Amino acid sequence: MGDSGYAVLNLLHFCQSLREPVTLIARLRLDAALYAPAPPRRPGQNGRPRVKGARLPTLKELLDLLALSWTPTPVDWYDGSTSILELTSQTAVWYHSGKPPVPIRWVLIRDPRNELATQALLCTDTAAAPACILEWFVLRWQLEVTFQEVRAHLGVETQRQWSDRAIARTTPVLMGMFSWVALAAHSLQKRHPLTQRQAAWYAKPAPTFVDAIAMLRRHLWIASEGFSMSHPQPRRRKSSCCTLLQTSRPPSLRRLSVQSPVEIITIIGEASSPPARILSRKGQLQV
Repeated sequence: MGDSGYAVLNLLHFCQSLREPVTLIARLRLDAALYAPAPPRRPGQNGRPRVKGARLPTLKELLDLLALSWTPTPVDWYDGSTSILELTSQTAVWYHSGKPPVPIRWVLIRDPRNELATQALLCTDTAAAPACILEWFVLRWQLEVTFQEVRAHLGVETQRQWSDRAIARTTPVLMGMFSWVALAAHSLQKRHPLTQRQAAWYAKPAPTFVDAIAMLRRHLWIASEGFSMSHPQPRRRKSSCCTLLQTSRPPSLRRLSVQSPVEIITIIGEASSPPARILSRKGQLQV
């Protein structure tokens, strides 16, 4: 499954030409050039075999036909609800000059409530049912969310490696780590409640991968004896600028009142040398 970027004739032809063909579903342009299948070759016919038949109306032109038959179909939508959409589907050959012809099944999707824009899908398996094609395409959202999560939180596609073999090793490991985090969090939430991070502008109805990895880190930190959230020994008190000034300058300078940052810098710079004449912004101070 993919967006319109995968609707490439060379890629579609490659998927169909494999020994075990791969079914590819992607968005289809409404102005794509569709043709009927090539007519059978007559016995004794000369010339090059035809690769396509007569030109068919574009999907954009079919939308204006009142006689087009639409089938209401319940579909499991992205948010888990069930939506009723109207579908119509046929088979055709998608062809462009200089490219291999690709037989496809196209599916037009229309929202009877006019809340969603009309769009079209293509499938390289011409025997697939239109409802199944749409349901398979909806499953694409879970794949995109997975890729986004592993990139944002596990570093996929951000590793600094120059070798293709190194990338081929680390990327599957990071994808496997995503599955391990999900399974570990699912096992831990049976004994410990999973805290959902909320924001004032967004209330999450269910935990996300961020909540799962945060809970797993918390349990790993608690179980580790060598990890501590704070230093066991009390830290030394940090001295302020004035305290450092009082302890670093000679006794003859400690009685000098400091009234500006320029005087602090001047006094610290002169503290290591014998007391003489110290210049300040307010004039000369004789010590």
